[in-house]
Amino acid sequence: MHIGRIILILGLFCYSMVQAQESMIADVKIQGNKKLKTGFILKIAKVKPGAVLDSALIEEDIKRLKRLPSVSHAYYQVFYSQNNAYNVFYNIEENFTIIPSVNVYTSNNDEFAYRLGLYEFNFLGRNITLGGYYQKDNFSSYGLNFRAPYLFSRKAGIAINVQDLNTREPVFFDETTADYRYQNKSLEVLGLYEFNFKHSIAFGGSLFNENYSYITGATNTAIPQQLDIDKHALKFIYEYNNLDYNYQCVTGFKSIFNGQYVGVNGNSQLPEFFIGWNDFLYFKKLGVRGNWANRLRVGLSSNADSPFSPFAVDNNLNIRGVGNTIDRGTGAIVLNTEYRYTLLEKDWFVMQSNTFIDAGSWRNPGGEFGDFGDADNIRINPGLGLRFIHKSIFNAIFRIDYGFGITKNDASGFVFGIGQYF
Repeated sequence: MHIGRIILILGLFCYSMVQAQESMIADVKIQGNKKLKTGFILKIAKVKPGAVLDSALIEEDIKRLKRLPSVSHAYYQVFYSQNNAYNVFYNIEENFTIIPSVNVYTSNNDEFAYRLGLYEFNFLGRNITLGGYYQKDNFSSYGLNFRAPYLFSRKAGIAINVQDLNTREPVFFDETTADYRYQNKSLEVLGLYEFNFKHSIAFGGSLFNENYSYITGATNTAIPQQLDIDKHALKFIYEYNNLDYNYQCVTGFKSIFNGQYVGVNGNSQLPEFFIGWNDFLYFKKLGVRGNWANRLRVGLSSNADSPFSPFAVDNNLNIRGVGNTIDRGTGAIVLNTEYRYTLLEKDWFVMQSNTFIDAGSWRNPGGEFGDFGDADNIRINPGLGLRFIHKSIFNAIFRIDYGFGITKNDASGFVFGIGQYF
């Protein structure tokens, strides 16, 4: 027999022996799910019948399941079947997913605003988010949201957002302030794509109309009292997500980059601009009951000297207790750090204390990077809060925080809401 044929036969024999010794998956079975469809779970799972038994892939599937709004907890079991094959069981503890959302924020300047919403986070049992909100912030606003990240495949989906936002916004110029009514009507469509367990993107665009109407305050002939502008935007979002959830405790790192180009349709009063920011989130478990949570946002936009700059200093966005849109800029650096401590845990209920520091600084419109170090632009608000958590209802975290203003001209106030602040 030719030596080459002998080597080939020996090689095939060795390969077949290795394959025979590998543990295989006979079947993947789903238990405990009621509303979440078994077919959907099998669709997004990487572990498949007939594949090699791989504990790393199973662990990845469990992490993915625990990220779903419809799942409060998940774990797996492996049982021997026959002929060196095993059955893999995914055990699901479901969340209740029809959730109201409530955000209320005040300051010692007697400002009061709120947002009420209702969302279904597991529409049709397929991890589709559908819902909307009503907001009262001097004026009435509403929004409708649809997000189906796995609509087309285990990697591809779509998001559609419609809103009519109306607020009373301060506009800052010449060391004075004027109040405008700001209205934004928009339609946004995004394609969603998941490269793998940790990396995903969203890309698309929106058409929207912005309207600014002068209400009261200082005036300047260079600052228009009425603007009505049609705009379009292109958006790209990249997310790295390596977070792991164990009920109320979160560990790991997450990074989200959001970049946008905003163009103006046939109006030269406001220029086109670019804006981008990145949120870095880091969570660490400290002891049995502690959870350290951090968010750092770094953002820049085109540096036009305009009173209508995109980055805002706001109670409900970045600095708790500071007030509702007290300043604007063309750049932002914001750090939120907090220590969450479980005071009480009984079956479905958890009560956490929260000790936090929110700190940030902004670049003035048309300003320099040195503005970030200007004492007039720095805000630091430490504070205390409580969390009341239902472990079997998605995002059922009622939070109340009080932020103390300790920097120049700072306000203090309460911030109420549903869900963790970040």
